[in-house]
Amino acid sequence: MRRRLRAAPTGTISRMLLASRRGLPGLTVLPLALAALGVRAEGPTVQPFTATYALEWHGITAGESTLALKQTSPTTYDYSSTNRAHGLFRVVFPDPINEESTFKVEGGHVMPLSYREDNGADRAKQNVMLEFDWSAKRVRGTAEEKPVDQPLAPGTQDPLSVQIELMRDLRAGEAPTQFLLFDKHEAKQYDYTRDGNETLDTPLGRLDTVIYRSGRSDSSVVTRLWLAPTLGYVPLQAERRRHGKVDLSLHIRQLKQSS
Repeated sequence: MRRRLRAAPTGTISRMLLASRRGLPGLTVLPLALAALGVRAEGPTVQPFTATYALEWHGITAGESTLALKQTSPTTYDYSSTNRAHGLFRVVFPDPINEESTFKVEGGHVMPLSYREDNGADRAKQNVMLEFDWSAKRVRGTAEEKPVDQPLAPGTQDPLSVQIELMRDLRAGEAPTQFLLFDKHEAKQYDYTRDGNETLDTPLGRLDTVIYRSGRSDSSVVTRLWLAPTLGYVPLQAERRRHGKVDLSLHIRQLKQSS
């Protein structure tokens, strides 16, 4: 019997891995930043990388996600995610889904400067373009064809930059419990809880991981992340559960880090 494929809600990999939020992605599961962050006296540095994940939707291989982090100046970076569907899923998602965040590292913390989300020609109405004006303390732009002009609170992250900040915290020996994430039209708070340890067999080898659980108090969606300390807390695996059942999962396949 052929299994019927339902069109999943579009979104970004970053949204799945980092929190339980409304309108979480279908094919694109969130890419947790694979940057290995180093900690120095003047603050963390970010190591450029390229990584590839396999995506599964209800247990079916649906596509892959490629993440790339590039340094553009001594303090600024570009972090991008390109997600492509495979097989029958290309009928639902014919175009790649792209995200890009530009951010700076200042005072030992990540500060987003701009965020773009391109969902392809068929879903252009769901695109997001945001600018973070730290001098004026405002977030401005458009999201899903609606104008955005909101206050910018200290510590606010975008759906991609928050991933770098999470890893920076772990490398610095801090235990993150909450993040303020600007989700399309407004900032929302996400809670994080340490959820044990597990050793995984991966294409990168057999690696120990710490597991973090993230979610919102007003949502039934929960995300679990398997992070590898020896790789700078690179996420090796992630899953999203709705009402206790896994609908999306992410599994690392390749990782290349610059020296």
